[in-house]
Amino acid sequence: MNFYIANNAVIVPVAGDSSQDDAPLAILREVFPGRKVVGVNSLMLAEGGGGVHCITQQVPVAK
Repeated sequence: MNFYIANNAVIVPVAGDSSQDDAPLAILREVFPGRKVVGVNSLMLAEGGGGVHCITQQVPVAK
């Protein structure tokens, strides 16, 4: 699975079909209880050969 972990959220690619999307989203909600899990339709992105994590640049929070 290709997803992006943000400060307070997890951005997850979805297909827009709840029969396929609901179970993975539920699992990620269990794995990341302190973050909001957000499904983002990414069919066009996947057609281009990319994923949510692939197109983002992570910048750590300064301490």
